[in-house]
Amino acid sequence: MAYVLTHATVLDGTEQMEPQPNMTVVVDDGGRIDRVGPVATTVGPMGAREVDLGGAYLMPGLINAHVHLCGSGKPMSAGGAGDLIDKVVGNPVGMWALRRMIRGHAQAQLASGVTTVRSVGDPGFADVDVRDAIDAGKFPGPRLLTSGVGVTVPGGHGAGLFAHIAKTPEDAREIVRTCFAHNCDLVKLFVTGGVFDAEVEGEPGVLRMSPEIAHAAVDEAHKLGMPAAAHIESAEGVRVGLEAGVDTIEHGAELDEGLIALFKENGVGRASSLTCTVSPALPFVELPPDKTKSTEVQKANGRIVYEGIVRAAQQALAAGIPVGLGTDSSCPYITHYDMWREVVYFERLVGASRQMALHTATLGNARILGLGEETGSIAEGKAADLIVTKENPLENLEALRDVGMVMARGRLDEHPRVKRIPELDAELDGFLPKPC
Repeated sequence: MAYVLTHATVLDGTEQMEPQPNMTVVVDDGGRIDRVGPVATTVGPMGAREVDLGGAYLMPGLINAHVHLCGSGKPMSAGGAGDLIDKVVGNPVGMWALRRMIRGHAQAQLASGVTTVRSVGDPGFADVDVRDAIDAGKFPGPRLLTSGVGVTVPGGHGAGLFAHIAKTPEDAREIVRTCFAHNCDLVKLFVTGGVFDAEVEGEPGVLRMSPEIAHAAVDEAHKLGMPAAAHIESAEGVRVGLEAGVDTIEHGAELDEGLIALFKENGVGRASSLTCTVSPALPFVELPPDKTKSTEVQKANGRIVYEGIVRAAQQALAAGIPVGLGTDSSCPYITHYDMWREVVYFERLVGASRQMALHTATLGNARILGLGEETGSIAEGKAADLIVTKENPLENLEALRDVGMVMARGRLDEHPRVKRIPELDAELDGFLPKPC
């Protein structure tokens, strides 16, 4: 169906966006933006459905660049999650249930205003199956970029959860080829440890993957035309990842001049970006370990990771390095409807302007993911990935918490409904940073 969205206050997703009142956006029946212009001079085709927004704010759909779709955000220990996944993968009934869960979580992202999701590690290639079903029109959902299973090493982050183990460089290449055979969109590496698998206080990002294995995985991915993303939470890991040529560093750590230079030209002559993920680290800082199903050591390491993520994002922004945003959904306290929190954290904890935060969550993320010509801004010819809010997010980004309408590739949901987890929301709201 074609749509004419009238009396919209447009925020177009560009870096210097300002509200454009009394605008009309015409969406053709192929799900693309056909025209954008003032109400008085912009009309749609005969038979198009008119939706009067009454001055509400119309902007590009949010893009969540770092998600795991296999969990709900309810706290669970890493061991418990691993035991559950072991029971699911390889069991036809279990895989059916996993796909159903991933479908529901992807749809929760969409209902909250996220029209594009990058999945960076899910078991059994179930995320790929859900992506294909959405693309085939079997059910509504966001645009999904999927990595399937990741590449890790013995004792590495993600082992037993959503990554396959490579003991040698050739093992790593074989895992990448398996991902390619499943038609994955990208390859995910787990180069360092994380909060849950750190054994010593002060070492949450200990290097797990050798440079040789990292290089082999990235080289094979690039040969097959797939970008590579890497979980990294220490400066040593950032160096290994960038020298191997990974395209995106996920999470990050404090940078020095050498690392900043490597972001601009990595070990294979490309530029790399940083994905800022404040959301999964902050609960470890603010909540007691019994809430996050962690230990005192993990809480201490969570603070180190949090500080490293924030500092790296600040340094990258100052150096002109592209920075993306993702929530790490499925981690403790990170639901599939809280991308708005990550945008707020980017403003209030990292220090980005509201314009920059909203731009980063839309067109900025789209460009990092290679989708800048397809989505991320309100412009003629682009996919009609749009959301509506009653209040102006450039006055308060918390306006993104309540999305009134969602359109994904031209498919409109006028009454999106999000099933929330009240007990998690209450805890997270308790330490939500206040506006400056």
